[in-house]
Amino acid sequence: MAKVLITGGTGLIGTHLKKKLHKKEYEISVLSRANIKISENLSFYWNVDKNEIDKDLINNVDYIIHLAGANIGEKRWTRKRKKEILDSRVNSAELIYRNLRKNNQIKAFISASAIGYYGLEASDKIHKEFESPAKDFLGQTCNKWEKVADKFQNIGIRTVKIRTGLVLSKTGGALSKMIMPFKMGFGSSIGKGTQYMPWIHIDDLCGIYIKAIEDNKISGAYNAIAKEHINNYEFSKKIAQQLKKPFWFPRIPSFIVRLIFGKMADLLLKGNRVSNEKIKLVGYNFLYPNAKAALKDLI
Repeated sequence: MAKVLITGGTGLIGTHLKKKLHKKEYEISVLSRANIKISENLSFYWNVDKNEIDKDLINNVDYIIHLAGANIGEKRWTRKRKKEILDSRVNSAELIYRNLRKNNQIKAFISASAIGYYGLEASDKIHKEFESPAKDFLGQTCNKWEKVADKFQNIGIRTVKIRTGLVLSKTGGALSKMIMPFKMGFGSSIGKGTQYMPWIHIDDLCGIYIKAIEDNKISGAYNAIAKEHINNYEFSKKIAQQLKKPFWFPRIPSFIVRLIFGKMADLLLKGNRVSNEKIKLVGYNFLYPNAKAALKDLI
């Protein structure tokens, strides 16, 4: 039985991924500040701030999936919060890397990343994995995040970087917040409504992580988003249709969104278009290729 270590195992993606891996009979362990058993998973201690980690654990697993990182949409992007977002991703990966022994048995290091790598913009350009990172906050955060992952590749460990879009899930995450106004009868699109929303169903995202574990030909960066390029207006309209609720016009003005969220409003008011051809070329077949199918399953 292959052993998988997950950082950020209690988050939205980690929780869902653990269930999928259990069904495939992987042995799962998670890193936690509280050295206690979490459900059926083995829990081991680490504390990134104190530079502490269970060295024996990380050198006796087959695969490491690195999901740890502060939620970028949880708080306003103050200078302090931006530092937390960056440090939580980079420092945690660095801690694992520094404590690897030369004779470790790790077969792959699989790191989360984000399509924020390409920046937020109002453009019809379709971004692909070979591009350079954007120079804005998200682009540089993802760049530094991925550079730590590349250190594992440099010592001979197969490394995969999963650039993720908006994750749609039944429980938690962005979708539950997005549908609330529609359930109350006054849902609308945001800002101009023309901003693209690269998204992925959580089942497909977990499927890509499992593909990255099981296919040793997969290496490097892969975009994890559905094929459909849909803007905020069309996506919001599909939510209303699925809920059988009214879809209001005019849209929520940009200035109101910025008053509420500050700089973080860019996550809602800007977007990008991203290609998923690379992950499809290695044989991953999406369960939910379009928003209509995804929302039908999730709502």
